[in-house]
Amino acid sequence: MDMEIFGKEQLEDLGFRLLLTGGLREEDARTIARDLVAADMRGLNSHGVSRIPMYLKRIECKCVNPRPDIRVEQVGTAVLRVDGDDGMGFLVAHKAMEEGLKLAEKTGIAMVGCTRSTHFGMSALYVKQALAKGYACMVYTNSSAALPVCGGRTAFLGAAPFAAGMPGGFESPDYLLDMAMTVTARGKIRVAMINNQPIPEGLALDQEGNPTTDAKKAFEGICLPFGGPKGAALAMLMDMMAGMYTGSNYAGDVSSLYYRFEEPQNLGHMMFIMRPDLFMSGNEYKKRMDVYYKRLKALPRAAGCDEILMPGEPEDRKTQEALKNGIALTANILDSLYLESLRRGVTCPEVFGENGRAVAADSGAVVFEKKQG
Repeated sequence: MDMEIFGKEQLEDLGFRLLLTGGLREEDARTIARDLVAADMRGLNSHGVSRIPMYLKRIECKCVNPRPDIRVEQVGTAVLRVDGDDGMGFLVAHKAMEEGLKLAEKTGIAMVGCTRSTHFGMSALYVKQALAKGYACMVYTNSSAALPVCGGRTAFLGAAPFAAGMPGGFESPDYLLDMAMTVTARGKIRVAMINNQPIPEGLALDQEGNPTTDAKKAFEGICLPFGGPKGAALAMLMDMMAGMYTGSNYAGDVSSLYYRFEEPQNLGHMMFIMRPDLFMSGNEYKKRMDVYYKRLKALPRAAGCDEILMPGEPEDRKTQEALKNGIALTANILDSLYLESLRRGVTCPEVFGENGRAVAADSGAVVFEKKQG
């Protein structure tokens, strides 16, 4: 597949220019552009700049408020409630984590529940925000229906990722887990659809409930939970904690990110933020993390395994590689971004060249109308 390489600043600038056309404040547009490129740099193209056309369509349809008045209310000694005012989830979640960190500094641990939010991209963004301040955290979110409950045959639960982080030690990296409750992230199936690629067996079913390797049929159908009933049960917990418990939409009521444009999503997020020095000094914590990491790296390796890695290490290495050698995007994703730029009068010769791109059709566009079975 044809790939083109770009620098971090080039893609951030393109994202910023496009997002500005949606009416966002400059600071907010820059934040979201950085977040999307950060996902591409971690190898998560499903949550990167490829999503910009879809986000802009949702703003156009008034499903998303481009200039939200995000409000924070303390509802308990160590508990905050964040009203996202239907703004971009990136802005809501960053604000929630920022305020939660301030509270946790005083109380040791803080819980933050968000409501009236929207899709917030890569969960790792907010874990990294906490890790940068030296805090441990867990981040939950619910999402639109994408997978069945155990024994069900229709989509009811969201892919609803679970993310968590523990700060590293003096000589050891942070622990950073970010995983969907599906066998593979639904966004990866979407990227395969954009790039006209098949998907492996065992990831999804089509609308008739049949196994499929056709990415488009899979995207219109249902994803499968990892670990069968275990993954489905965890997805249910994410929906209950982030959606039902916070007063957000839940139990199948979250509007589809891709196919419904009549109303805001009213998505919910939940964050738990913890100081690492609650049970010992900060130095002792770091020493213990170093011991853990050394033991992890010294474990006997299974056949075919060259190195045992801490969760988050592979993505950090991809980020460093992208900083050094650039970020690879497929031609179809670039076509989609170029056509969106043309529609919005945005010029970016640094990415598209002085004479633009030759595009035969909008092959990279998201399919916004779901084929009915």
